[in-house]
Amino acid sequence: MKTFIKNFIADESGASAAEYALIIAVVGVGIGAAALVLGQNVETAVGNAANEVADCSSTGDTTFSSTGTTYDGSQECPGAGGGG
Repeated sequence: MKTFIKNFIADESGASAAEYALIIAVVGVGIGAAALVLGQNVETAVGNAANEVADCSSTGDTTFSSTGTTYDGSQECPGAGGGG
């Protein structure tokens, strides 16, 4: 292992096209995974917001799914700039 590290440090040759391709592939997979996770989080956040708006505009007693807050229609919706 020591010999490998010494040779690796002493090696002054440039990277070949295959090594660049490997780096690009690894970076691409990382970007793809991050985009997938971010997309799922955005989808969840938008869905929660849509549910809150739908709950707020409905009539009768409503309990918000994400906060557990009860809205009976007589006060301003929580998070809408007042009341609640």
